[in-house]
Formats: sequence, C-alpha cells, structure tokens
Amino acid sequence: MNFRKKVREDDLEINFIPLIDVLLVIIIFLVVSTTFSKFSELKINLPTAEANQVDKKIERINIAISENGNYAINESSMRNSTISDIVINLKAAANNIKDPVIVINADSNSPHQSVINVMEAARISGLSKITFSTKVE
Repeated sequence: MNFRKKVREDDLEINFIPLIDVLLVIIIFLVVSTTFSKFSELKINLPTAEANQVDKKIERINIAISENGNYAINESSMRNSTISDIVINLKAAANNIKDPVIVINADSNSPHQSVINVMEAARISGLSKITFSTKVE
C-alpha cells in the first residue's frame, strides 16, 4: 500500500518584476550620469562659395552693404538707411526693368539686420528674386 500523497509539481514561471526593477535602476543611472554637449558658438563663414557664372543678360539691381551698415544701390550711395528709404530707391532703380534680380553684396562683417532690411524692402517693393553675391575661392 502506498499511503503517500501524490506530489504535484507546480508549473515553473519566470517573475519579471525584479527584472523590470533592475532595468529601471540602470536606465535612471544612465540618464543621471550622462553629460550633454553644448556648443557655445557656431563658426560660420558665409561670404565665400563656389558658384557658376551668372548670365550677363539678366537685369540686375546691385545692392552693396558696407561693414558699417551703409547701403548703395547700383553704386549710388544712400543717405538714409531705413526700410522705407530703401523701398523708394529700389522702386526707382526697378522703374523700367521687368522682373529684376536683386543681388545683395554684403560685407562679411556687416550687421545681419542690414541684410534683413534689404530683403524686407524688396518684399514690400514687390521684387521677389533675391540672390547673394559671394567671392569665389
């Protein structure tokens, strides 16, 4: 006679909760210990580029911007440098030209706002073709 009770084997199972806890601790450790790089400045050199030669038949309005922020439209210097004055001079320069291209020749040390002023004046004048002149290396 066999008086022993039948030993019932339990199903084996894997407990994932301790594994999740360990992984969360590792993730927290990595996030806290990681250092992020910050760039303090960007080095940009805009005035040099390689470009194809421009077609000579295109009607152009040349706008020069000096290092001090002074403007010259088609080699004629301007006394005032407000956007409204630039608009008046652009309309006068584009009077007989159909759909001219505005070429901005800005000094590499000219204020960025000066270039933006010319672009805004061109928009107000209804002149939409704008390009920048650079020196070829």
